[in-house]
Parts: sequence; structure tokens; C-alpha cells
Amino acid sequence: MITYSIYEILFYLLLYAFLGWVAEVCYYSVVNRHFVNRGLISLPLHIPCGISFALLIQVLPFLGNNYVLQFIAAAIVLSVVQSLGSIFSQRVSRLAHWEREAGFTATGRSWVKMALCASIVLLFYHVVHPFFLSGVSLFPRWLLPLIVWGGFFLLGVDFIMMLWATRSRKASASGEITRARTQRLADRITGHIWTRLERAYPGIAEEREEGGNASDIVFARGICWDKIIWIFLFSALLGDIIETLYCGLVDGKWMNRSSVLYGPFSFVWGIGAVLLTVALRHMMEKPDRYIFVRGFLIGGTYEYICSVFTERVFGTVFWDYSDMPLNIGGRTNVLFCIFWGLLAVLWVKVLYPPLNRQIEKIPPLAGKVLTWLVVFFMACNGILTAAAMVRYNTRSVRPEANGMAEAFIDGQYNDAYMEKRWPNMVMADGK
Repeated sequence: MITYSIYEILFYLLLYAFLGWVAEVCYYSVVNRHFVNRGLISLPLHIPCGISFALLIQVLPFLGNNYVLQFIAAAIVLSVVQSLGSIFSQRVSRLAHWEREAGFTATGRSWVKMALCASIVLLFYHVVHPFFLSGVSLFPRWLLPLIVWGGFFLLGVDFIMMLWATRSRKASASGEITRARTQRLADRITGHIWTRLERAYPGIAEEREEGGNASDIVFARGICWDKIIWIFLFSALLGDIIETLYCGLVDGKWMNRSSVLYGPFSFVWGIGAVLLTVALRHMMEKPDRYIFVRGFLIGGTYEYICSVFTERVFGTVFWDYSDMPLNIGGRTNVLFCIFWGLLAVLWVKVLYPPLNRQIEKIPPLAGKVLTWLVVFFMACNGILTAAAMVRYNTRSVRPEANGMAEAFIDGQYNDAYMEKRWPNMVMADGK
């Protein structure tokens, strides 16, 4: 069980308050299509979010791996803290706006929002928080108190200025000055965003000058990183579903086929679809037999390399075809190479064209934001999965955790959890 010092708790309060502010600003800016800086104070901090996380990182470890109870706890803490924050904001600022805008009410839409927030909080706790634990453990002893004292000093000054502004008779004049400054900041941010969009979408500047707008820009045109990421995500999800159904119907065993700790995503299928897309997209008009032969060779080689990689890096074996005829070192076989060839034809001729059209229909700005969110969470998910597998291999020879990150992994992803998550996984040495 991880124990936090008072400075660590306050540091995480500030850290998650900042991340909550970033998330809220991004959400409302995308929804309203212009910069929206919400919050009562001027600092980039969403205090209710920070307080909720500071409470949850101490409560959730006691609930073990019971995700239902963790979700309920997160929802309750978020709802209570947000509601109390709404009441506090309305009382200290004497502005009815905060009572209307903040907090979760009893409407259906607000409960859906609360459930979504609770899910995001749990995702952050399980996927992102371990990296913060590892990073904070590397801080010099003097740095954490300095950050906490400095952060709360600035927070206190900001809070006093907010009280003066909202209770002063010159509130209207102060509000005009604040709005003017905020608008100048918003203009700078808008200019920065458009500069980045012009780099990401060549030609957007000319279309603006000619009277076009952002809605005329096609998201992820052609083969670019944005499209590759969405192809990977879709194929990883579809591949996991196909493999689960195949193993369940053919072998009579329903088991997890995902590559990662969270979500039904098979990285092997996702990366394979990206390879097939990049290698075969120019062959859409070619006869099926040409696509089949290339898919046969690319798929077989790729599956063999994946098997070697997982065994060498993680010390685990996820599939072994040694008992099947015409296998190559147990890592692949002719039958599955044929499946890869057929899948290549199906992908190039049937699945990829409509998927390509749907991806390009995503609004450009929302698409960019969602793409980076997907990259962030899938990267964290993949790295955390790798860390859990490495720790699974080393736990038998070194049971004691080395640092807070390993302690977190031992608490959340012990041997029983890993073996239940991947029942067909065996050690490379056969143990």
C-alpha cells in the first residue's frame, strides 16, 4: 500500500488541478469554437478537480481491483467536491453565475457528465498516475516543498485578488479591464492555434484569405500521421474482437486477447493494419492475387517479428504454433500466413475505403484534439502494460518493490491479476 506525505498530497492536488483546468479549457474551447477560460480564479487551476484527485489517490488503493466500487467512489467524491465548490464559489464571490454553472445537478445530462468524469478520473489514476509516482520519486528533497509552498502562495494571492475584484464597487471597471486582457490573451492563443493548423494542414492560410473557413479543410487527407493513428485504433479494436470470437468459437475458450491492460485493443492487429495500409494502398486497382501474395509475405514476417520481440523484451510468449503443421519456429505458420493474405484483400478492397472516408469527415480541430488524446492515453497504456509485464517476470526473484511506481504496480497488477488478464501467457523459459 502506497503512503503519501503531506507535501506529496498537496503537490498532486496542484498537479491534477492544473490538468483538470487544461481538460476543461480544451473541452469548452472545442465546443464553443473559441478560447474559453473558465474558473473563478485567474491561475490555470481547477481546484475541485485537484481536491478530488488528492482524496481519491488515498481512497482507491483500499478498494483493490474492484473497478465498480472504484467508479462509485470516484463519482461520489467528484459530485460532492464539485457541489461544495459551487456553493463556496457562490458564497465568497456573491455571483449567482457560479451557482448556476458549477456543480452537478439532478438532471440526466449532469449525471451523464458525472459518470464520464468519473470514468476519466479512473483512467488517469490507473494509466497516468504511475508515471507521476515514478517522476516525483526522482525529485530532490527540497523541490517538492518549494513547489507546494510557491503554488499555494500564488493561489492565496490570486484568491485575495478575486475577492477584491468581485466585492469591490469598481467591479464593473475591473471586469472591463480583465475582459480586455483576457481577449488579448485569447487573440494570442487563437493566433498560435491558427499557426499550428496552417502547419498541420497546408493550404489553410490561402483558404482563409480567399474567404474559406476551417470547415473546408479535410482532416487527415491522404496517408498522414493522424490517419495512421485512427487506422491503428480502429484495427486494434476490430482485431481484438475478431481474435476473441475466433478463439472462443474454434477452441471453445473465451479469453482476453487484448495487448494492453485497459481496453479491448490488440496492438499486433493495429500495427499490422497500418503496415498493410502503407504497403498496399497503391494496389487497390490491382487483381486480388497480387494483394494476397504481398499480404501473405508481409503478415507472416510481421507475426514472426512480433513473437521474437515480445519474447526478447518482456520474456513472455503469447502464442506458440509448434503443434501445428508447417510452422516456422512456432512463431507463425502457413495457415495463418494464408489468413494474412485473405485479410489483406479484405482490408484493401472492402474495409479501408469506407474507413478512410469516415476519418476524413471528422472536423479538423476536434480531430486534432482527439488524435492527441488517443496518442497520449494509448502510449501511457502501452508503457504501463510493458512495466507490468516486466515486473511480473521479476517478481519471482525480487518480491520487494523498488520505489513507489513498482509498489503501485504490485498493488494493482499482481500475479493473479496478470494471469487472469492473459491466461494463455507463459514465461519464455517455460515456467
